[in-house]
Amino acid sequence: MVTMTISSRMRFKAASVRATNARTASVSKRRTLPPAVAVSTIAFALQPQPGASLGPDVNAGSRTTLWIPLVRRTRLPFRGLWALPGGPTQWNETLTDTALRTLNDVTRSEPGYLEQLYSFGGIERSAKAQRLVTIAYWALYGEHQLGHEAVKDKNLAWFSADQLPALAFDHAEIVAHALDRLRVKSGYAEIAHRFLGPEFTLGQLRAVHEAILGESVDAANFRRQALSRGTLVDTGRQETGGAHRPSRLYRFREASQPLRSPP
Repeated sequence: MVTMTISSRMRFKAASVRATNARTASVSKRRTLPPAVAVSTIAFALQPQPGASLGPDVNAGSRTTLWIPLVRRTRLPFRGLWALPGGPTQWNETLTDTALRTLNDVTRSEPGYLEQLYSFGGIERSAKAQRLVTIAYWALYGEHQLGHEAVKDKNLAWFSADQLPALAFDHAEIVAHALDRLRVKSGYAEIAHRFLGPEFTLGQLRAVHEAILGESVDAANFRRQALSRGTLVDTGRQETGGAHRPSRLYRFREASQPLRSPP
């Protein structure tokens, strides 16, 4: 049984009163309420979650791309539009707790990496509703981190990051900001490390870069540049079980530390 302190009960009561006031206030009054705080997270993966629904006119095998889950809004404002996973921060949560909780609601899986991205608080971003300040996060899911069966919900689907529908609020801006951040870091070993297993072929590494950049990369040039950086180690083993000639397996040097979530 959880026992709340007096100060905790007071904070909880105050938060409940504010939430009730926001729900019952008229449209004109909602716009003048103090801003609420929420979290939205853009989660990148190389493939949609197994068994997940795809957005309309989206083909999982049509291109090398990054994939993100979106949730269709069922209430105003922006009812019917797709949005990033997220929601209000509870009184007893950190912002990171909120990001992880709302991602788990969508994927049932914890990401391999999570970082605060930016804050979005434009005055008109919530239309005629109460002003909402959103703290945006970005997350990375590796190839074995979406092993749970996808949540079955008609209002949840995965979309290609370069084939998105109209999004609620300013979530299109959040996606663009996250993609820019990811592409700036795409040359870093730690980013690819998060998407790949401990060992990988150069072809698999190139596919990660192509998905992040959203364009094809010349195979010969990529191979030359990847090997010249000195961050890869030839394991001496080869990939087995494929239909083509076995490819060499590489790993990152120990000095190339994988990207870790900030504390």
